Amino acid sequence: MLTETRTFENARQSRNSTLALISIALAIVLLHVLTNGRYGFHRDELQVLSDARHLDWGFVPYPPLTPFVERLSMGIFGLSMRGLRMFSVIAQAAAIVVTGMMARRLGGGRLATIGAALAVALSPLPIFEGTEFQYTTFDFLWWTLTAYFMIRLLESENPRWWLAIGATIGLGLQTKYTMMFLIAGIMGGVLLTRVRRFLQSPWVWGGMGLALLIFAPNLWWQIRHGFISLHFLQHIHIRDVRQGRTSGFLRDQFLVCTNLFAAPLWIAGIFGFLRSPRYRLLAWMYFIPLLLFLAGKGRGYYLGGAYPVLMATGATMSERWLETLPRLRRRAIEATFFVGLAALGIFACALILPIASSGRLMDLALKNNGDLREEIGWDELVGTVAAVRNSLPPEQQEDVGVVVGNYGEQGAIEILGPAYHLPVPISGTNSAWLRGYPVPPPSTLIVLGLSHGYVDKTFVSCRVAGYTGNSLGVQNEESEEHQEVFVCGGLQKTWPEFWKTFQNFG
Repeated sequence: MLTETRTFENARQSRNSTLALISIALAIVLLHVLTNGRYGFHRDELQVLSDARHLDWGFVPYPPLTPFVERLSMGIFGLSMRGLRMFSVIAQAAAIVVTGMMARRLGGGRLATIGAALAVALSPLPIFEGTEFQYTTFDFLWWTLTAYFMIRLLESENPRWWLAIGATIGLGLQTKYTMMFLIAGIMGGVLLTRVRRFLQSPWVWGGMGLALLIFAPNLWWQIRHGFISLHFLQHIHIRDVRQGRTSGFLRDQFLVCTNLFAAPLWIAGIFGFLRSPRYRLLAWMYFIPLLLFLAGKGRGYYLGGAYPVLMATGATMSERWLETLPRLRRRAIEATFFVGLAALGIFACALILPIASSGRLMDLALKNNGDLREEIGWDELVGTVAAVRNSLPPEQQEDVGVVVGNYGEQGAIEILGPAYHLPVPISGTNSAWLRGYPVPPPSTLIVLGLSHGYVDKTFVSCRVAGYTGNSLGVQNEESEEHQEVFVCGGLQKTWPEFWKTFQNFG
């Protein structure tokens, strides 16, 4: 009778924690749905949307999964910002649920499950990942899922879980190449722990084969294109180091990747895995990527997907520790933790989310969040280009091309331009360069996003016909750099000669 009572009580607590977990995820979904339509598309989103219209097995800046997902989104939602960002929101909600599930698999109860889920939900990076559709959003989910499947493998010692791990890694490789760092962590962890005995199992090699099979189309695309993404990544890394974007890596682990009040959880999680012979591999899955990113000067957010599993085990350990304390002291610690976590989470939301469309909250967000500033002014830019086109004589309007200097302008003209009947833009940035220029080429060119000096050296008979900017006076790349919009009569070189020199990465 006592055993049946305990079983019933455990089942009831499990149902309650599951409902709480789902409620947290749904609250995050609702928060993003209410705010994701406020401003405009981010310049990175415009690039993904452009690539989504030209599906291939690879793109210069990233593997093909994210553009493929956005192609599906466009088919379902059109150009609705809320709709197009929905898969990112779902991915972040899923990561929150999986975090709670990891805490439960590690022996955590209701407090650990809810605490781990809230620690992830209220951290700055996960909050941000639900505001835009970018490859980093899905990359975060794949890291989290890989850790969950690894827990299932180590818990059950059933080697069939290697297939799930391999499938998730394959999807990760089709999303973002930093998945290679997680693979290094897994391989190192296998060799450094007793998990190496699994190397004798065919399921390990089956999982590796499955990952390679999923990744193979993109790998073949890279081979055919001379590993162009490697050149892109080298260029971007040099730029990031030069501009100081890689400084503060360790600081960002506390202030960007995680909620500062959750630091005791994930730090405890590291020590918990190190002390556990069964789960020690998970510690190496964190330490090896951490050391590689430190040595290679990676950006702070690259390691963000490694923290949910640390939060899960840290919350489980904390729950057990709290159970040893007197009731009053335990309640005080719990209240302090959740209030602090919520306070910092709300502050992060104020800085990251487009909560307000005007007023002080909007000013606060735009002042402190460069990504939100890059969502402002794209409709106005496209309208300016259309106005310049409309000012041309009818014979020039019939044979006009739009040459752009960066992928944000290229995506804006391609995605938003059809409403103004603008032609497909001519761009040398990233994957757009591979698509080439129109044949026959246009005789009149509207040129934007390029310096006055470059325009004078490259084109003929140019005049300034307009300026980019935005009515809100927000300072971003389009309002501060190369504001002139030119009308030019053609090129000083032939188009094939020009195209060889027009390629750039950004």
